Amino acid sequence: KRLKEEEREQRLREREIARLRRKKNRPLTFVSAFFILIFVSLIGYLVYFDAIKSEDFINSPYNTRQDTFSDRVVRGSIQSSDGEVLAQTNVYEDGTEERTYPFSNIFAHAVGYDTNGKSGLESEANFQLLTSHSFFLEQMKNEFLGKKNQGDTVISSLNADLQTTAYNSLGDRRGAVVVLEPSTGRILAMVSKPDFDPNTIEQDWDALINDDSNSSLFNRALQGQYPPGSTFKILTTLEYIREHPDDYQNFNYTCNGSISKEDVRITCYEGEVHGYENLEQAFVHSCNGAFAQIGMEVNNDSYRKLCESFLFNKDLPIDLPSSQSLFRLSSNASYGEEMMTAIGQGETVVSPFEMALVAATVANGGTMMNPYYIDHIETYDGDIVKQYAPVKYKELMSEEEVDILSGFMKEVVTDGTARKISGEEYTAAGKTGSAEYG
Repeated sequence: KRLKEEEREQRLREREIARLRRKKNRPLTFVSAFFILIFVSLIGYLVYFDAIKSEDFINSPYNTRQDTFSDRVVRGSIQSSDGEVLAQTNVYEDGTEERTYPFSNIFAHAVGYDTNGKSGLESEANFQLLTSHSFFLEQMKNEFLGKKNQGDTVISSLNADLQTTAYNSLGDRRGAVVVLEPSTGRILAMVSKPDFDPNTIEQDWDALINDDSNSSLFNRALQGQYPPGSTFKILTTLEYIREHPDDYQNFNYTCNGSISKEDVRITCYEGEVHGYENLEQAFVHSCNGAFAQIGMEVNNDSYRKLCESFLFNKDLPIDLPSSQSLFRLSSNASYGEEMMTAIGQGETVVSPFEMALVAATVANGGTMMNPYYIDHIETYDGDIVKQYAPVKYKELMSEEEVDILSGFMKEVVTDGTARKISGEEYTAAGKTGSAEYG
């Protein structure tokens, strides 16, 4: 009996000693688990970074280490979606390389340049152009022989025929042309003038950067900030419809050629008197008086939120350098500010690209697509490396709103301010605009 009691007491003592040891080791166990968790998290992040994020960092236009890739790779070519070469590297017998642009000025801002820094696609696709995915045995052979591998080819979404047509149509005017495919967001053409010849960028560099009168290096399509004029009436109309979903058809205004409120007077284009107009007629004839009246009626905060949903006061979802379009109307703005904003003047400024996105959203049934300008990457001999796909940005309009606005915009062409292009083989919808720009 005594032995059993001693054994029981021994077991109790051993349990107590074990309990005390566990209690003593608990902080050490916690610390060990903490460091193991940190280590596992670090390994996990390194794997994630290497597999997913590393290319984004390497491909940053600010990463000058990319240029060291050119020691091993001949810079790949850039092509249009219809098979035209937009940029290529010529390699001569003595090993020297020359970057050439067969279309000279036509794609100046969209394709960019590769000397004295980089711009356009030359900058944004720099990593892909200096990366070779050719057959690995071919790469090994070239490295063994001390030869460079050929970089991949970037197939852009740009259409050479459309780009050339837009370029020639703009003529000697200062300005920009943007052509988007509404259903996908593909950039089909993007022209800015004045322009430059990327083939002679090195020789012309000092003159280009010191020419303040032309600012030829400036991409007006994406970086310009201009009053939108009457093109902005698309958004003003949409705001009015949203605030009056059941009775917007009852809007009416009698235009006498001008409208005055307090110390502000707004006139219609060339003082034209439109007479009695409903909302559609005011839009089709681009009546400033009617829209100035609308500007004083709509809710400024709601108006601002609508415009911001269309990317005003926000960065555009595109990798190329761009400027924000600005909507500055405050909740306590004056009547004059409200009237000016409603007709696309005042402090409202846009990039041409922004207004192309607005029009494309209407054309795409109210859904804005993320714009993109690279269709796919392929090896120099045509094997697909990466295919880019359309991405939806956001649904911004209802089906009913789209039907109303698209109907108005078609009438602008058939019976309104854009009727000069009516009667053609194609069907068009749009909104004209002219603005004062100091």
